[in-house]
Amino acid sequence: LQSRRFLWTRKLRPPGMGASEEAAAVRRLVEEFLEISMIPDPDRAAEFLAPGAVIFFTGKTEMSHPREMAAYNASRYKWVKKTLGQLDVAPADGMVVAYSTGTLFGEWLDGTPFDGNRYVDRFEIRDGKITRIDVWNDSAERLLKMQAASARE
Repeated sequence: LQSRRFLWTRKLRPPGMGASEEAAAVRRLVEEFLEISMIPDPDRAAEFLAPGAVIFFTGKTEMSHPREMAAYNASRYKWVKKTLGQLDVAPADGMVVAYSTGTLFGEWLDGTPFDGNRYVDRFEIRDGKITRIDVWNDSAERLLKMQAASARE
């Protein structure tokens, strides 16, 4: 994992917990969720979600369970993994927001390998559980470019 930056204020920390402990706990939660999601182990990943959690993938595709994330990925990739980059954590309106950035690598459905596909995952966390995930990446743009190139051939 590359560099990490944590932005924090005192008001959202539980009593007795220092800012660095709190940031480390959020970092562990997000990193473990991402690692388990990439196995994929959707049922285990679901343990990190609060009841009623929502997941939005690129294009505002709404989901409620990591099983749907795995199925969505299976419709785009033969396989896909993440190279985790920076993780930023900040308090926001009674919750903690974490942004994970990095790149995707794997194989498209046709077997063509890819690497360096940028992503941003935004997590909203309340009471130690993920309540919302927003996922953005370059896959749609790359797929459109590949389709355009195929159409010209």
